[in-house]
Amino acid sequence: MAAAVADWRVEAAGRRKLKKDSSGPPVLRLAENPDILATIAQRGNDRPALVVGFAAETEDVVENARRKRLRKRCDWILANDVSPATGTFGGDRNTIHLVDADGIEDWPAMTKHEVAQRLAERIAQHLGVSSPGGS
Repeated sequence: MAAAVADWRVEAAGRRKLKKDSSGPPVLRLAENPDILATIAQRGNDRPALVVGFAAETEDVVENARRKRLRKRCDWILANDVSPATGTFGGDRNTIHLVDADGIEDWPAMTKHEVAQRLAERIAQHLGVSSPGGS
């Protein structure tokens, strides 16, 4: 599932531009967006054979990912630490923890391209198809 879907949105969009004035910044009320991952993972007969989600975390990375996988009912969660000190956002390297029903698979630090390649290979292996790289 795409990792860029926002968890929250503005509850009610304004009809006109908010101008600066002496009253200070506007108060924005937020509403939760639909949970796409949970919706797909909980489908009936047309559920995908493998549902993979992502958990971008800033603390308790693996434990939060474990809970998320159970709550959303997906097969795998790829968790990573996105706290500022890691340089993950805006950087080219990442460290992934693949969380599934069997436990945790800690991946070494690698480029984001290498992460994508390894994930594609793991998916192919899981589904019993030849890997994208032809091996």
